[in-house]
Amino acid sequence: MKLVAKPYLRQISLKHEKIREEVDDQSTYPFSIPCIRLLEKIDFHPAVTFLVGENGSGKSTLLEAIAIAVGFNPEGGTKNFNFSTRRSHSELCDYLRIVRSTSHPKDGFFLRAESFFNVATQIEKMDEEPALAPPVINSYGGVSLHEQSHGESFFTLMHKRFRGKGLYILDEPEAAVSPMRQMAMLQRIHELVEQQSQFIIATHSPILLAYPEAKILLLNQDGSTETGYQDTEHYKLTKRFLDDPQAAIRELFPARLF
Repeated sequence: MKLVAKPYLRQISLKHEKIREEVDDQSTYPFSIPCIRLLEKIDFHPAVTFLVGENGSGKSTLLEAIAIAVGFNPEGGTKNFNFSTRRSHSELCDYLRIVRSTSHPKDGFFLRAESFFNVATQIEKMDEEPALAPPVINSYGGVSLHEQSHGESFFTLMHKRFRGKGLYILDEPEAAVSPMRQMAMLQRIHELVEQQSQFIIATHSPILLAYPEAKILLLNQDGSTETGYQDTEHYKLTKRFLDDPQAAIRELFPARLF
């Protein structure tokens, strides 16, 4: 597959010297997370980089820090969003060294599944204020995101708001989205990659992880390791279950129930 995406974000690394100087207790969050503590550097794919790992592995913490370090609002949205409903992000962003390319994205968005409701609310608040420009919601399809299901609003965001030539940082975009819509998301991601976009995505979805030639980074107790699609637990466990659901059920539940 021929890629035309630009690597707007080339690499991140941890400022270990600054941490040693400023952080008194490195056994506290977020430095207590192995993938953070052991981080040296991550080189990003020019098109799509996935962060995978078990719950609590640190992928969302790292993704959030990357987004904040490059200028996005901690709760999500574009770089023009500047609101806060509750401070919950870590200080990790202050200790990341960012290496950008000479190309600059013309668009961008940070999607956090858990706080997208707040982004939708902020859009409505912005449109309640007098302005000479068209309503903000016009860039999101013209229909309030609160009037759509959680999954539909994610889908609308990717199809209506993402314009291409952008840096898109997505935290679990598959949340509340059906398998069919996840496959449609794959199509949309590829359309945007062909329009010179770069994606960094934290996900549990074996469907999204199937994007051809993507870089997959496994975050665990050993730090971060590049891995192949069919080597991920997401692929292996899903395939094992679908190949023989009854065998998987028998392992999960006591035999006496059947």
